[in-house]
Amino acid sequence: MGRHVTRALRDAGYTVHVLVRDPAANVEADRLVVGSLERAGDLVPALAACRYLIHCAALYSFSPRDARRIEQVNVAGTASLLAAARIAGIERAVVTSSSATLGPAHNGRPCTEDDVAVTDGQSPYHRSKILQERAALAARVPTVLVLPTAPVGPGDAKPTPTGRLIVDYARGRIFARPAGAGGLNVVAVEDVARAHVMALERGRPRERYIVGGENLSFSALWDLLAEVTGRPAPRWGIPYWTALGIAHLDDLRCRAFAGATPFAPLEGVRMSQHAMYVNDDKARAELGHRPSPVRAALERAVAWYRRAGYLTGHAAA
Repeated sequence: MGRHVTRALRDAGYTVHVLVRDPAANVEADRLVVGSLERAGDLVPALAACRYLIHCAALYSFSPRDARRIEQVNVAGTASLLAAARIAGIERAVVTSSSATLGPAHNGRPCTEDDVAVTDGQSPYHRSKILQERAALAARVPTVLVLPTAPVGPGDAKPTPTGRLIVDYARGRIFARPAGAGGLNVVAVEDVARAHVMALERGRPRERYIVGGENLSFSALWDLLAEVTGRPAPRWGIPYWTALGIAHLDDLRCRAFAGATPFAPLEGVRMSQHAMYVNDDKARAELGHRPSPVRAALERAVAWYRRAGYLTGHAAA
């Protein structure tokens, strides 16, 4: 996300200073600032050289071992960064939130910005995004919130849980359709990046803007991935309670072994029961958001993973 936002800002004519943890990071920027959200107070001098702040850094993980650090980075880090921004005289901030803060669709009605999920029963990551929004709305800097759905496209090198889904499918590691009859909204990452620029220029402070693409059932998403990757979609689905049991066992494995990443994230299985659909009319009307086709974004993602070696075993995934 950060690389795409940086590129969109530079394309719009902005001079961009980018916060990185590694001074050797290969990032397109006019200036690199080395630092950490966990020491946001140290960033005041760098922030004082800027007029605006776009905060899209987060720890995006469903691993149970990351739970404590997720809150430190996503919640406390956001609050500290916006406090440092106020001290530095930042005029306006944009914070990347998540459509996870909305909750699932209600009785077939896609969520809007008026919906707010409860923190109870959420995964550490989704709970952190809800609390991050509260911190951003309480900040003393005029702040606009961007709520992307599930971004897909090139450059997800980690990969994030969304990117790992694409990699696993393309590698033939997925043998069944998702449990449950739910779905989600998928959006091109480049569209999300451009929406951040629009939010900076046109968004109203302390307003939330959903940035979505297409509402897709999980079955429809599997069929799209089959077309894009050339791998047949699984014909059979795994019963929900079976999938939930596997996910609980996988959760225990990840708690027991350092460095383990979930192959069946508990949160992902639970979400398969829900239609995480959204209505992004507000962003279209106020920001000028115009989403591009999701299939093309998936094609770009698969092509990038193939070039980078993720689909041949030559890159860590």
